[in-house]
Amino acid sequence: MSYITTIGRRKTSVARIYLKAGSGNISVNGRALDTYFPTTSMQMIVNQPMELTETAGQFDVKVNVYGGGFKGQAEAIRLGL
Repeated sequence: MSYITTIGRRKTSVARIYLKAGSGNISVNGRALDTYFPTTSMQMIVNQPMELTETAGQFDVKVNVYGGGFKGQAEAIRLGL
């Protein structure tokens, strides 16, 4: 199974995104999305591209993100997606 690989940058945060067809699981730095970003506003920022393109639940997303704060990291993931 092949991956789609992209990079998103926001402020000083850099996110590497690995996307493949799947059931909608999102992991950030080896942890579940709701564990890494406990607030719903940050989760909404990350999920926004999938909801806008109506592909929520169709892809598994693995993210490696570093640098900056949590909001910058969430926005870097959004830009990568």
